[in-house]
Amino acid sequence: MANRGVDIKDSKMRGEWAELRFMARAVEHGLRVTKPWGDSAKYDFAVERQGRFLRVRVKSVTYMVENSYLCNFRTGRGGSQVYTAKQVDFMAAYVVPRDIWYIIPIKVAAAVRSGYLLLSPHREDTKYNAYKEAWHLLCGKKKARSAMHSAAVSAAASECMDPSARKERGPQDDNAG
Repeated sequence: MANRGVDIKDSKMRGEWAELRFMARAVEHGLRVTKPWGDSAKYDFAVERQGRFLRVRVKSVTYMVENSYLCNFRTGRGGSQVYTAKQVDFMAAYVVPRDIWYIIPIKVAAAVRSGYLLLSPHREDTKYNAYKEAWHLLCGKKKARSAMHSAAVSAAASECMDPSARKERGPQDDNAG
């Protein structure tokens, strides 16, 4: 399926589309996702991990500045405030033209006083590269630092998986309850 989000010109509609993409990707990683009723909460989703909920704000970005994407993490009337740890736990920024997610802890995003993050998915040496496709952060997992550590992380990652590593469901699974 082609990523047609770049064709959605209305920013509210594109945001709603990005939220659907977030839910699908989170479920692919084995996460449970809850959407609060209404739109007055500062977060868009609660992601459940071992009985604990993490609040996630989803943002989509298509606007380029030079070779990078400018993502607005501001809130309030006229975008006058930066989100805080009292409001959300993570920011999920979706770079629509590249089909890439950044899962950024709010403490990292809130440290940028301007409320604008410059995301450069084509570069490996950027400040936010560690958060590119960092779904493991929503699962409470840290990236492996060595082959031995990688095996330990893999063994413990049953509730949060790489979608390509998930076993396909068979007919016997349909009756599981």
